[in-house]
Order: sequence, then C-alpha cells, then structure tokens
Amino acid sequence: MAGRDSGIIAASLQQQQQSPGGPMVGAAAGTSAPAAAQPQGSGGASGEGGARVSNVQRIQQKKAQVRAWPRDKKLEKLAIYSSCRSQQTNEECKCNGWKNPTMPAQPIRPDTPQPAASPTQPCRSCSHTLSSHVSHLESASEDELDRLLSMVVDVENLFICVHREEDPDTKQVYSYLFRRLRKCILQVTPPTVEVPLGTPPFERPSISKGVTNFVLHKFNHLQQKDFTMMSDLAKMFLHCLNHWRLETPSARRTHTTPEESSAYKVNYTRWLCFSYVPQLCDSLPHHETTAIFGRTFLRAVFHTLRKQLLDKFRAEKDKMPPEKKQLLLNHFPRFLSMLEEEVYSSSSPIWDVDYRPELPPHLHNQATERGSGAVSRGEFERLSVPAAGAGEYTTVSITPNARRRSEKREGDEISQPSKRVKAEEDLSHETVAEIVATITNPRHMVGPEALFSENAARDEAAKLEERRGNIEFHVIGNSLTQKVSKQTMLWLIGLQNVFSHQLPRMPKDYITRLVFDPKHQTLALIKDNRPIGGICFRMFASQGFTEIVFCAVTSNEQVKGYGTHMMNHLKDYHVKHKCLHFLTYADEFAIGYFKKQGFSKDIQLNRSIFQGYIKEYEGATLMGCELNEKIIYTEFTAVIRKQKEIIKKLIERKQSDIRKVHPGLTCFREGVREIPVESIPGIRDAGWRPPPGGIKVEEVEDPELLHNVLKNLLNSVKNHASAWPFQVPVDPNEVADYYDHIKYPMDLKTMTERFKALYYVKVRLFHADLMRIFKNCRFYNHPETEYYKCANNLEKYYLHKIKETGLLDKK
Repeated sequence: MAGRDSGIIAASLQQQQQSPGGPMVGAAAGTSAPAAAQPQGSGGASGEGGARVSNVQRIQQKKAQVRAWPRDKKLEKLAIYSSCRSQQTNEECKCNGWKNPTMPAQPIRPDTPQPAASPTQPCRSCSHTLSSHVSHLESASEDELDRLLSMVVDVENLFICVHREEDPDTKQVYSYLFRRLRKCILQVTPPTVEVPLGTPPFERPSISKGVTNFVLHKFNHLQQKDFTMMSDLAKMFLHCLNHWRLETPSARRTHTTPEESSAYKVNYTRWLCFSYVPQLCDSLPHHETTAIFGRTFLRAVFHTLRKQLLDKFRAEKDKMPPEKKQLLLNHFPRFLSMLEEEVYSSSSPIWDVDYRPELPPHLHNQATERGSGAVSRGEFERLSVPAAGAGEYTTVSITPNARRRSEKREGDEISQPSKRVKAEEDLSHETVAEIVATITNPRHMVGPEALFSENAARDEAAKLEERRGNIEFHVIGNSLTQKVSKQTMLWLIGLQNVFSHQLPRMPKDYITRLVFDPKHQTLALIKDNRPIGGICFRMFASQGFTEIVFCAVTSNEQVKGYGTHMMNHLKDYHVKHKCLHFLTYADEFAIGYFKKQGFSKDIQLNRSIFQGYIKEYEGATLMGCELNEKIIYTEFTAVIRKQKEIIKKLIERKQSDIRKVHPGLTCFREGVREIPVESIPGIRDAGWRPPPGGIKVEEVEDPELLHNVLKNLLNSVKNHASAWPFQVPVDPNEVADYYDHIKYPMDLKTMTERFKALYYVKVRLFHADLMRIFKNCRFYNHPETEYYKCANNLEKYYLHKIKETGLLDKK
C-alpha cells in the first residue's frame, strides 16, 4: 500500500480491457457476472477482488497522468468535451466537442507523451479553432482544470461500461450517468445526480439506525462483554451491506411478483446512482447504502444477503482463526435470525422514528458518571520509603478503590473546571460554571455518545472498571533488606506467569530474574485479587529515564483498554517522581501498541545518557516516549473532552451575538487539519485579536515572493510523474489499517488547501509537510513496492527544486 491505494472499484465493473489507444476504464459486469450478490471484504481477498483494486489503481494513475499534463495539453483534452463558442450568422455553433482533423493511423497509448495541438488548429466537424472550444476555460485555475479532467476520465469509463453492459436496466443507469457527467463538463458545473427518484436519504429511520436500535432493544440486558460482541456483529453486518453487489432487476423478476420487481427496480436504480457507481467514478457524490436506505430496502435484500454471507463464511472456515470462526459460525447466525424477526415483523419498535431504546447498564452508568462529575482523580498514595528503585521494598497502591470503599480521601473528587479554566477578560467564572453544569448534568445533556462511537477513548471502559473497584493498580517490587508480604510475593509470582505466557520468546529464567530483581519494579494490574497484566520497569533516576522491560496483559483480558490505562498510570507515577523519559526495546508485535501510547522511534534522549545502562535486544526496535509533567495522563481524555464541550458552548453563545453569519469552513472536509486563525472569515469582526508573540505574515521576508515561489514549487511537485500516489488523502475504507500505523498523514491535496489558507508563512512549514509525505509512504510500504519508489523519486526531484530556490539555506 502506498500513500494512496486508489480505492474500491464498483463490483459491477470487471477487470478492464485496455486497448493501446483506449481510455482507462472498468468494464461493466455483463453476463460474466453472477446474478446474485457478492461480498467485498467479508472474507479472504479473491483473485477478482485483487483485479478490482488493481483496476482502480490504474484509473487513479490515469487521473494523475492527465493532471500532470501541461496546461495546453489539458485544454486540448477538455476541448473534446466542450461545445464551440463561435458564432455562425449570429447563431451559436452546434458543435459539442472539438475533433482532431489529423487522427493518427495507429491508436496512441495514453501514457505516451504527445505534443499538444495548436490552439489555431480547426475542428474536423465545425472548422472552428480549438481555442474557440475552450475560450471559457482560459482563465480557469489549475485545480478547476484538474477537476474537469477527473470527470473526463470518469466519463470515458462510463462510456465503455455502457457498451459492454448486457443487462438493460443497468445499462440504462450507466447511460444516464454518462450523459449527466458529460453535461456537467459542458456546463462546467459540479457533478450531481438529478433523477426523478428523489434524493437521499430515501427512508427514515435508516438501516444503520434500525440495526443500532435492534442491538439496544434485544441485547441491553447482556453483560458488557456479550453486548460488545453483538455490537461488533452489527457493525460487521452493516459493513457487508455497504459493500454488497445487488442482483439485477432482470434476475429478480424470475422469483418475485411484478409489484415487488417494480419496487426493487426503483431501489436498484437509486443504489447504482448514489452508492455503487460513485465508488468507481469518484466525481459523483457517494453515499453509504445503510445511511440512505431503510426497512423497505433491507427487506428486499435480507434473505439473499444472509444466505450468501453464511455460505461464504462456511466455505472459508478453515482459513479463519478459532476466535473468528466461533464468532462467525456460532454467534452470527443467531444474530441474523433475531434481526430477521425484527425486519419482517409488523410491530417491531426499532423502525419507529421516535423510538428511544433503553441503554444497557454499563453504558447508562458510564453516561451518568460522566455527567455527575464525581470522578476519582487516581492520585498516587505517598511512599513511606525513602526512594523508589534504591533497593528497598515498595508496594504502592495507585488506585483509590484499593483503600476501604467507605474511606474518602482528600482530592479524590475532580476539581470543578470553573476553578481550573483561566477566564478571559470578557468571560466570568459564573459563565464558565453555568456552561460546565450544562455539559455535566444528565438532564441538560443532549444524550450519551453514539453506540458505535469511533471517538471514545481506548481506556474509557478500564477507567470505569477501576472506579467501580473491579480492577486495581499497584507498583510492587522485591526487596533484600525488608520483609516482603505474602500478598506481594503471590502477585510477583502471578506476574512472572503472565509475562512467561504472553512473551513466549523470552526465556523464563530471564523473566523470573528481572521480575524478582530488587532494582526492578512492576506496575501490577489486579483483578479478583490476581494479576492479569503488568509493566516491569527499572528507573534510572540519576539519568532521568526508565527502561520498560516487559509489558503484557493476559490474552482473555485484552481489547478492553487495560493496556492503555495501565500505561497512563505508569506515566503519572513517573511524572510524580520527576522521571520524564521512557525507553524500551519493542519486538515487531509490540511496536503498534507502543506507538498508540505515544512512543516513537525518534529518541529524544542523547545516546550517551542511556548507552551502557540498558540491555540491547537483537531483532527489536528501540522506542522512546517523553512525558509532560503538566499532564495527568489517566484523566487526559476526560479533560480534553470537557474542554471541547466548553469551547463549543462558548462559540454557540458568541454566535448568538453576531448578526452576520459566514458560510462554514469546508477545507477540513478535504483533509486540512490546521489553518491560521486569522484566515477564518469574520473572526476579527467577532472581536478576536491575535495573541502577542504569535506568528505573523509580516515576519516573513517578502511574503508575496515566498508565496509565489512555494506556489510554483507545489505545482511542480504535483505535476511530477511520480506524484500520483500522493495526490489525495488515503481513504480508510480502502486501506483499513493505514491510520493505525500513520498518525500524522499528509498529502498534496491537503497541502494545496493549506497553501490557499495562507498556512505556509514560513518555508519550514512547507518543507516539513512535504517530507512527511515521503516519510509516511516509506514507513507504511515495503521497499520493493512501486509506492516506495515513487516516494524516493519525488523526494529527489523536490530536494533538487528547492535547492535551486535557496529557501532552505535561509535562517
């Protein structure tokens, strides 16, 4: 995978057949396509699936190629799809596209560079010049030309699809979309789908909402573990439906009544126009199937979908790991049977628009405790021994619930944010307190987070269990000078078993020696009075860092947020002891975990500080983490969430005092993550003033010159032949694990948006973003891939170009 893996091709488009001079297209599924639906991504990747991905990759390469053309070549291409603007006896010319009068005898390959036609060259049809067909595009920006060229590539794909499709209903839809896109190019308007069948959404509630209601309605009595499993099954079902290929109306007529076939054809046409074809032709607006269709659509496809899903899972059961096999072959059929009852029942409440399901106990308590504000801080108890790591035995309970449940400790309650927020001159403490009350009182809250929220903190469930007293955290260690309690020794033995079982490649005698070494300590995660996880570490206080030796949680207790919460406790423990650096050697299986906890391969400590103090491991990667002493890591996500809510309420209040309403910013939808505050329309009118010491454009030497130089440099990079993988952000639906590995993504489209927003006031910002593109690509992809080579080629070209400008030589 590269910085861009080019998307999922619509499943009705088979592997393309490209002639030497033909366009880059995806052939429609004709008689070669099975009539029944087929899943995409529900099991192992098939040969056909691989061909589809490769086909879309070639289509994206084609779009990148045409975007890299010189301007005169782009205009020549667009002239073919642009009507003539010349006048004939006071009447407009009827020619709807320039036609080259000198067609080559042999078809020309699209990747072969050809000189652009002269603007004065006449059209073979109307005899008017090429410039007459593109006179309306002379002043268009490069971005606008690239947008139109992307539509041209989609038109050419649809043209081939129309001629290869054998199903009459599908052929009719392809033909309509082809004409619609063609018309949008002629009129230079954004592509839209205008059909007499309505606009999305077509039914309320949506399938996604109905399935969510179903999970809450049927499974809210289950324990958290079982409820989470049913929630995961629901998400998997929705994902499969979003990537499913429907059977054609012609095939449907063979086993349904005429009335049902007519209704199905309507939904099939909507599905093609709004959900299916836009996956290939990304110029068209795309909607998820489960978001725009409702119960009627689900009833029409449920039986076929269910049968083929289960058949596919049974056929691939031998390739599945045991846990997945148990889930898909035992629990998923029962889930589908229960859902089927609700789909076809005439009295099911889940399809009522006003239905408000009752939350399960663990979600209800979680929502209530969030709003109550009575959250334990999780501060550490004071050590009763001189200094940790000096050879003395220590047992430190860092969970408030480890004390007697009725005992209350000073500082166990979170301070009211009104005491911690530094109010501006026009913001009183009373205002902040009032806002805090509205976001913490359940009666004033809009509601709990969505059932399938993707933004919930990883350790939220673990924090809740700690507050209930289900789990505890203790820092324990052995001692040669003081008596060690029986309980601590049992925990150490249990931790030695956990590490030995979870780290099978580590010698057991080595694990035992370090766990019981008085110089090492272990943060123990205790549940039901037995250790289920821990982090063994050694603190080098004189050097200012700690080495993490072992980190593990038992396999049956994983994926509950325990690992994240355990690491946050360890961070707080070290902040209290003024030791602000972690170092660890992570094997290939642990790198992902440590990255999520803030570790990086970019070590901030000087090597001379830790060299000779920690043991190096062959085949492992050295990673480090620098702590911020101003952060309470166990409460960090809750603080950020509350700050965001306070700011949101303040903005709403401020907006009510402003008469002029500006349109919202759209750049963030395109992947831009940050823009200068002063570039927001109306921000100064609302009373905002730049803070003292902030970055100002005036600080840059000749900002206009810098702007022009960076503009030319960015366009040169975008037009390079190796820039095609980096043109747009990576779609998480296409490359599922990309954002698990790449935490700071960047692409050329995002850089273009930042450039337009005047973000690049200094060349170092521009240089950092562009170098991050290359770094991300090389980190994610294998050196033998084409993407890796593209990153190297483009980086070499960029460094040569920026060296010519001399910008990096300036301080």
